[in-house]
Parts: sequence; C-alpha cells; structure tokens
Amino acid sequence: MEFLKKIEEKWQKGWETAKIFEANPDQNKKKFFITFPYPYMNGPLHVGHGFTASRVDAYARFKRMQGYNVLWPWAWHWTGQPLLGASERVAKGDEEFIKVLREVDGVPEEELKKFSDPICMATYYTNDGRTAARKAGFSIDWRREFNTIMPTYQKFIEWQYENLKAKGYVSMGTHPVVWCPKCQSPTGDHDRQVGEGVTPEEYTLIKFKLHHDTVLPAATFRPETIYGVTNMWINPDAIYVEALVDGETWIISEEAAQKLKEQGRTVNIKRTLKGRELIGKTFENPVTKEQFPILPGWFVNPKQATGVVYSVPAHAPYDWLALKDLQEKPETLREFGIEPETVKKIKPISLIKVEGFGEYPAIEIVEQLGAKNQHDPKAGEATKLLYKKEFHGGILKENCMEYSGKMVREVKETLIRDFKRRGIVDSLYDLPQPVVCRCLTPCIVKVLQDQWFLNYSDPEWKEKAKEALNQMEIYPETATQWFLTVIDWLKEWACARRTGFGTPLPWGEGWIIETLSDSTIYMAFYTINKQIKENNIQPEKLTKEVFDYIFYEKGNIEKIASQSGIEIDILKGMRKEFLYWYPVDLRVSAKELVPNHLTFFIFHHTALFPPQHWPRGIGVNGMLMIEGKQMHRHLGNFIPLKKAIEKYGADATRCALLLAAEGMDDPDWRNENVKDIKNKLEKFYNFAKNIIEQAKSTETEHLEKWLMSTLQRRIKEVTKNLEEMKTRTALEIALFETWNDFRWYIQRKKTIESKTLKEALKTWLKMLAPFAPHICEELWSEMKEEGFISLAEWPKVSEEQIDILAEEKENFIEDLIEDTLNVLKATKITPQKIFYYTASPWKWKVYQKVSERSKHGEAKLNELMKEFSTEKDLKENLKEVAKFASKILKEVSTIPEERRENMLQIKILEEKEIIDNEKEFLSERFKAQIIAYNEDDKEIYDPRQRATTAMPCRPAIYIE
Repeated sequence: MEFLKKIEEKWQKGWETAKIFEANPDQNKKKFFITFPYPYMNGPLHVGHGFTASRVDAYARFKRMQGYNVLWPWAWHWTGQPLLGASERVAKGDEEFIKVLREVDGVPEEELKKFSDPICMATYYTNDGRTAARKAGFSIDWRREFNTIMPTYQKFIEWQYENLKAKGYVSMGTHPVVWCPKCQSPTGDHDRQVGEGVTPEEYTLIKFKLHHDTVLPAATFRPETIYGVTNMWINPDAIYVEALVDGETWIISEEAAQKLKEQGRTVNIKRTLKGRELIGKTFENPVTKEQFPILPGWFVNPKQATGVVYSVPAHAPYDWLALKDLQEKPETLREFGIEPETVKKIKPISLIKVEGFGEYPAIEIVEQLGAKNQHDPKAGEATKLLYKKEFHGGILKENCMEYSGKMVREVKETLIRDFKRRGIVDSLYDLPQPVVCRCLTPCIVKVLQDQWFLNYSDPEWKEKAKEALNQMEIYPETATQWFLTVIDWLKEWACARRTGFGTPLPWGEGWIIETLSDSTIYMAFYTINKQIKENNIQPEKLTKEVFDYIFYEKGNIEKIASQSGIEIDILKGMRKEFLYWYPVDLRVSAKELVPNHLTFFIFHHTALFPPQHWPRGIGVNGMLMIEGKQMHRHLGNFIPLKKAIEKYGADATRCALLLAAEGMDDPDWRNENVKDIKNKLEKFYNFAKNIIEQAKSTETEHLEKWLMSTLQRRIKEVTKNLEEMKTRTALEIALFETWNDFRWYIQRKKTIESKTLKEALKTWLKMLAPFAPHICEELWSEMKEEGFISLAEWPKVSEEQIDILAEEKENFIEDLIEDTLNVLKATKITPQKIFYYTASPWKWKVYQKVSERSKHGEAKLNELMKEFSTEKDLKENLKEVAKFASKILKEVSTIPEERRENMLQIKILEEKEIIDNEKEFLSERFKAQIIAYNEDDKEIYDPRQRATTAMPCRPAIYIE
C-alpha cells in the first residue's frame, strides 16, 4: 500500500507542476465545460461527494484524452443556515455534536475551539475539502476557485437578481412557505436538518356542523369522499380549542390554531377542551344534511392538519380498520356513553366505482393484503394503492348528486370551487412530514405576505425550461420525465431569508438570497473568476455594466472601462473567456437535486441567457449508502473522503465508488469491497509490470490476432459506455473484462514474454486512465512512454485489426471447455479420453439460413421448409432437416446478436480443424486424450450415438 501512496503523491505533484489541468481558451481545440455542484462547508467532503466527483473526473479525463480542451472548476458553498446552525451548536457546547466533529470528521482540538465562529469552521472544512479533492486526483483547474460569500461573487449574484427582477421573474407576493419560527425566515431545502424536499400541501377543510353555529373543520385531500361519511374521529386525549376563526366558531386542535395564525387568519381562542368532551355527540354533513356520531380515535394526530378526521370506511382502509377495531371493544364505547349497537349499525357508504373492485374497495384491499388492524403497516400500503387507483380510474356513483358519472381526477377542482362558493369548505396548509431547520427548530407553514418569490409558476418560463430540457442530453434518459414533472409542479419559491450567510437582496433590506437561489448560474462566474483573481479586481469595480458587457456584450466598452477602472483588454479577455467556455456541456449531480437545484439551473439559464448559452447536458446519479444504510453523520454512518483515501488509496477509492452504481441506482459503500478493489489494483500493477519487464518475442499468429481484435471491441464498448455516462459498465469492461482477455491469451500462449502483449497493454492503460489515473501514469512512465497518460490520445478502434474469425475460434474453444466441464460435473467422471463430434455441413446451412431470417424479423418454420425443399443437399432428408430447424429456431434467439452477425460473415467454422489444432491445449486442460470427429466421418467411434446431436458451435461430447 505504501508504494501506491507514493505513486499517488508523485503524480499529483507532477500534474500540478506541469499545470496540465489548467484550461485556457484555445480556438484550435473543441472545448468541454463540465461542472459539479459546489459542496456545503459545514462538514468535510464525504464519500457521497466522492462518488459524484469521481464520475465527473472520469468523464473529464476521458474527454481530455479525446482531444477536448476540458475545464473542470470547483468552488465552495458557504451560503445559508447550515454553517450558522452548526457553529451555534458548538458555541452552545452541544457535546453530542462536538463529539461527531471530533470523532467522525477528525477535527483537531485546537481547530474545534475556533468553530464557534462560522467563518473559522467554513475555512477549516474548505481547506480540508481542497486537500481531499487533490488527494483524490481530481483534474480540477483550481485558479477559478471561490466561495459564495466572497464579495466579488456577491456582486455577480446581485447582477443576476437585478436582471431577474427586471425581466419579471422575481416579484413580491403572498404564498405558503416552509418557515423557521426561530430564524424568522423561509427554510429552503439545503437549510434543513430534516425534511429535504418537503413542500407545503394544501388541505381542503370540510366544515361539518357540530350545532348550528359551531364548525368541526376536517382536513382532506379527497373532498369528493364527503358523500361517503359515516362518522367523525376525534382524539379523546388531545387538547382542542374553541376559537373564532375569521369570525366563525371552529373546534380544532391547539396546534391547528397556531398554524392558522401563521397563515394570515384571525384566530381568537375562547376556551380549551379535551377531545373526550366531543365523543358521543353528533354532527351534520353540510352536503347531505345527515347526522353522524363522533367516535374516539387515538390514532388522530393533533399536530397533523386540524386534528379533526372524518371517516369513509368504504374507501379508506384506515377508517374501516379503526371502525372494526372499535366495534370489537364495547367496554371502550360504554366508557364514553356510546351504545355499542349504535357503532355496530354503522355501514360503509359506497360512492366510487373503480375497476377491479366491488362495492367496498377499502374492505376488499384490506382483506387482499391481510391487514389485521389500524396499526398494521399493510394498512398504509392499502391506502396508497387504493387512493391511486380511485384517483386515476374512479367514477363517482349516483349518490354523489350532480357529480355522479364524473371521473375523480377530473371533478376534484370543480367540486372544491363549488363547495367554496357554497361556503362549506375552507383550506389550510401543512407539512406532510416533519421539517427541522439547521438551527434545530421544527418548521411550520407560514403564508408570507409581501415576500420576494421566484415565479416558477409562470407558464411562459415553464415552456422555456421545457424547450431547454428538450435540447439537452440527460443521463440516464429516464430522468428526463422527472425533470418535466418538476417543471410542471414547481410553484413560487421564496428566494430570500433573514438569517445565514449569503448575498443581500439588492433591493430588500435585511433579506439574504437563500441557498438554492444563489447557486443556479454560477458556472458563468467560473469562466471569469480567474481574471478577477489574477488582476486583483475589487468588488466595487464589478458593476452591472461590467457584467452586462461580459455576458451580453452590451454597452460601450471604452465608457465601461473608464467608469469601472477595469482595463479594456481585461474586459475583452473576460468576454472572450465566457464565450469560449459557455454553455456548460455537462453538469453532474445526485438525484436529490432534481426537484430543486438542477431544475432551477435550467430555469435561470433560460431566463438570463440566449438559447446558445443554455446547458447542453445533465448527469443524474444515485445517493450513496454506507454498508446498506443511509449515510448519517450524527449516527456515525459517515466516511470523510480524505479518510477513505488515506486508508485505501485514491485509485482504489475512486474505482470502488465507480463500480458501486450507475444511472440513478444508489451506490453502496462497503469496506470489504473497497479492500478487494485495493488488492486487485495492486495485483494489476504487478501483472502489468511483469508484462513490461518480460516482453521479448514478436509474433503475429492466431492468438495475437485474437488479442488485438478483442481489444478493438473493448475500446468500442468502453468508449460507448463512457459517452453515455455509464461509468460502472465502462470500468467493469476496462478493468475486469480486458484483464480476462489478457489472462486468456497468457493461458493459451503459456508465456508472458510477448511484445504484442506489451503493445496491447498501452491501449489497456489508456482505457483505465480515467478511472485509476495514478497507477496508469506510473505504468505509462515505466513503459518509457512520453508525457502524461492523462494527456495521451484516447484509443480509436482500428478496423483492420478486427478479426472476426480469430475471435470466433477462441469463443468456440471457451464454449467447448465450458460444455466439457458441465458434462464432467454432471457425470462425475475422471476422463481418460474425450470425444468431440462436430456438426455436419448441412446443419451449418440450416443454422445460417435460420439466423439470416431471424435477423430480418420472425423466422417461420413452414416458410423455411419450403426453401429447404428446393436445396439439393437438404431435400433428401427433409424430416431430419425439419426437426433440426425447429430446434435451431428455439435456440437462435438466445445467441447474442453480435455472435450471430459474426457467424453469418464466417459462413462455416471449421470446428474439427480447430479442435485438432488445439489438442495439446485441451489435453493439458483436462488431463485426457482428445479425439475429434465430424458426424459425417465414415469411420467414427461413437458407442452412445452422440454424433447426431452435434450442432454448429456446439459439438457433441462423449467421455470415457
């Protein structure tokens, strides 16, 4: 391990000294601008960051080797509440949190003391993160680095928001937001300790009457179910209040009263009461005017919505199970003065017809899934399934009055509108799951008045975002639909908060642009930050006019230079740099950012830049788990990237991460797997070194042709998979499958002393270089090759070296060995003689004809037989031909398409000749005498009549 560490340090230093990753505009080269979301600096870079960044680096290195001028810059996110929240916990002496910093993050004691200052904390983690990224060997241009509270960056964000406001994309309004009562601010996704992705949901409140002047408002997402109400659920132990809500008397939970106050409602509490005071009373359905009982329901959560729940047992599994549970407890009912018979008489009321279910869908699905009671997890599953089915395919029955015959999904909005007009419904916003701010305060929904919002609900802006998405490459393609869904459902987004670090809203005193709103077009800032730093341009010089010139070429350059104090050449240089690098060619991130950052990234680019500067591609990957569990720093299930590299090495860490997943699958970091990869890379290094040191002879025989041909196939596969961001598949082929090719060659050749092997190794190293760059640089150097492998030309497929016959001969030998081993395993024989019987030429003719027909669609036996009956060498034996053709028809679809194509080109494989030529190899392999026949041979030893079962590429086998 120590020698690998030395190799890594050596090449990291070499790259840095040679400045090979510092990218400058070069009009003679195609550019490739790739980015990765800047990480938050309230903690160290972890292996989750490492996973996405390793994918970015593998792709960046691949493109660089393909001849592109590649820019991969890096920055640090200091905006928002995360840093302040973490720093406050240290300042308050939160021992549990300090223990995590000490033991998990590895922060030294002398640094920990400074962490009560958030700037010191951010600086420490930024320096630590930079070290980790360097140690990982990421090919970053560090000259463009910044953090998000640098004054120069803040000037850029001010310019962005002034433009957005001028174009009407930011406006003042009244909207529901997730709100932290302590920070007195909206709490965006990345300012949350718990509840990322949770948004306010609007409940419909149905105003059931307790008596003529008192309302029991019950919350629902399914107002159409009002026609199936049988009872009400109230938690007897919860605290409720009787309150005047906008002048109307409501009975709601204590928590609901607080929520309504935050949502712009006038709430005056008259008295508090225990839920049990309501049990046994009756209420009136405002639509049907029927009276129903109020029953005890301990499952009712007073913190959820209003704490008042109406019951529809025909269509709500929980309601049916709760009713059933209560019917079985007469003593509980008597305790509340309710006659058990009253509850037993309650019958479900069916109101929705849905395919696949009878009168009472809730009862049926509960029985199907075997949910035993209201506490059974299967009840939740039943609810989800049934709600989805009824929403998408349900039709309202006749008892739904004027809405009967209508689809549930089509009638919902109409029904709410009608009910509002009749004054029988209201609304309330709530959070479907708990949300906790970084300051550790539970969040609520607040309807903010006179707050600044990004107008993501603007239909024209949505269309522009879709237009941009339509022009982009999305990896994997399946993520495209997700982006479209997010674009559709995104509503107004509060773009500023009161606390935390960040850029002040240019026109709103006391407001700071929030975390997910200052990180949408900063890739443009990368293109010019190098010049800002090199020329020591002060923030006050970065005026609106300067940015307008750089990004839009607006204004008179002489006048702008004079007013800003920035030289004309520097302004021109920044404009040139922006035009060269933009647009972003690929942005890669984890899937958790699809519902926010990645979609905002598309929206903001369409708002501020012309179409030629819209992003060209997005790569989305899964979220890393550790040992099968979700990564949690405070639970200790967390691995800093730097620690992983110190323990296993950079190349092993990178490869283990890349082999863990691709697409949107979640990778799983397992220490055993990383150890295994480390060992494999050490073996690979020694294996390659042996080839370099022992290469002597030069031959161009069958096996050399096979090796070079197979290598062309590997180049093609690795290139294709890398182009599609399938980094795991690409690495599996580049490392393991290519290694197997080399091993097979050595096994067949019985020597490593081959110059062909050494020549092939050069190509192999190039294919591996994007993934394990340090080992590949070292081996490249040991081969006495010039320059860095990181800058070597990516291998291209050499068509003249593709030799299908050589490949198929080796495929035949490999398959023959496998078939023989299977026979030996089944018969448990120790072989002395192995007899192979190869297929007759007529069988090859039939095989090729079936393959050809299958290639152009479905091959039909009757059509094939018509054709075979005209063939001179086939018509005499049509019965056998039909039998064999039928067998081949079934088997041909199981043969890989590429193999079938190869065989069609070869026409016939001289199988007996191949076996005869390889008798020595096969004999040594099985420690037995090898005898080969063709099934048509006149003199043939075949005591078990195996020869007739021979098939093309599958000789029959008999063992003695």
